[in-house]
Parts: sequence; structure tokens; C-alpha cells
Amino acid sequence: QVQLVESGGGLVQAGDSLTLSCEASGRDFGSYALGWFRQAPGKAREFVAATSRAGGRTLYADSAKGRFTISRDYAKNMMALQMSSLKPEDTAVYYCAAVKTYGVAVISTDTEYDYWGQGTQVTVSS
Repeated sequence: QVQLVESGGGLVQAGDSLTLSCEASGRDFGSYALGWFRQAPGKAREFVAATSRAGGRTLYADSAKGRFTISRDYAKNMMALQMSSLKPEDTAVYYCAAVKTYGVAVISTDTEYDYWGQGTQVTVSS
């Protein structure tokens, strides 16, 4: 089992950069595939980015490609989402998620994740 805590959200202006962190506690951090999702008010939760358990594979939503970078630090049991060129439409609560896997899968479907953080708010003003 793993517990996830996000941090790093805040209020920024369009064009700014922001890095979100997800700290994991529990055992076997390296056994989990990880992902970032977001949910804007009145909208469904949507996939942002994901990384495989070994970190060698990543996947991004079209909206994130070229602007966001997902990474993980096994020594610190942490995952990060570096966001640049932020837009007002990036405004949402961002969640990190984890699921124990045994392969190299990167997972973009939220229902496949077993563990979730509480979320961190990102607001991008125009």
C-alpha cells in the first residue's frame, strides 16, 4: 500500500512555470506505475501524464505534450510534474495516482489506479 501527498500548486500567470510534487510513503515505490490527472470545476477528471514503474516509459495527454514533463525520484520516493507555458485552461486540481504493476505499462485510465492523493490546486490567470 502507498500513500500519496501532492504539493506545489498555486496561483500563477499565463506563460509561467510550476512544478508539482507527489511524495509517496509506504513500501516498494519502484513497483508502482504513476500518473497525474486533473479535474477542472464542472468537468470530468482527465489524464495528464504517466510513467512506468521503472520510469523508462512516459505518456502525455495531447494538452501536455511539449509543455509538461513527468519524472520520478526513486531515492526520495517522489514524482514530479514540471509544467511550463501554463495556460488558463490548465486551471484544475491536480492529483497523483499509483497502481502496482509488474511490467512496463504506462496507464492513462484513471479507473486503473488504486491509490490517489488529495490533490493540489493550480490556478492560471490570464
